[in-house]
Amino acid sequence: MLLEIRNLSVWYGKALALEDVSLSIGAGEFVAVLGPNGAGKSTLLKAISRMQPSSGVLEFRGASLQGVPAHAVVGQGICHCPEGRRLFPELTVLKNLMLGAYLRRDAAVVAADLDRVYGLFPILKERAPQVVGTLSGGQQQMVAIGRALMGKPALLLLDEPSVGIAHRLKIEIFDAIKRIQKSGTAILMAEQDAQSALRIADRAYVLEHGRIGREGTSAELGADDYIRQAYLGVA
Repeated sequence: MLLEIRNLSVWYGKALALEDVSLSIGAGEFVAVLGPNGAGKSTLLKAISRMQPSSGVLEFRGASLQGVPAHAVVGQGICHCPEGRRLFPELTVLKNLMLGAYLRRDAAVVAADLDRVYGLFPILKERAPQVVGTLSGGQQQMVAIGRALMGKPALLLLDEPSVGIAHRLKIEIFDAIKRIQKSGTAILMAEQDAQSALRIADRAYVLEHGRIGREGTSAELGADDYIRQAYLGVA
C-alpha cells in the first residue's frame, strides 16, 4: 500500500477536527474524499503533508510520516496542491511552475516534466512569461496543479481543485487530473463536487463531522441512496 492511515486524529486547540480516520491508497490509485465544508477534508490533506500535527498511524511506502517535517515529505514523493492555490501572483507562470522543482537536481528530467505539464495544460505554455496574478481562476488552478507535478510526486494531494472555476475549465482540469493518474501518479483529492469526483475517481471516502461516514468504489457510492440525496441532488 502506498499510503496507510489508521486512527488519525487532529486537534485545533480544544476542537477535534478529525477523529480516528482510517483510509488507504494503493500505488497509482485515484481516491476522492467527499464531504461538506468543515468536514475535515483540508485538515486531512494537511496532516498527510505534515502541515498539521496529528496523532495515529500515518505511513507512506511503509515508513512513518509522524515527525517528518513538511519539506522532507515533498522529497519523499508527496506533493500538496492546496485549496486557494497559494501561488506567487507577482511571478510568471514559468517561475511558479519551476518553484515546484526546487528540491530537484535532475535538470533534463525537470525539463521533460515541464513539457508534460504543458501537454496537460497547453495554455500554460502560451502564458509562460505572463504574471500569474493576471490569469483567470481556472488558469491559476492549472498552474497550481502543474507546480505540484514539478515535484515529481508518487502521491498528489489535491484540495478542492474545482472551487471558483468556470464549468468549462473545470471539465478540462478534471480530465487532466485523470490523465495524471493514468500516467502512474496516485491521487488523493478532496472535493465538494461529488458528481465530478465520482466520475473520475476509483474509490471514495465520505467525511462528515471529522469522521469517515461511508466508503466504497465510485460506482457503489454513486448508487448509494444517501449519497445520491445528500451529495448528488438525486432523489
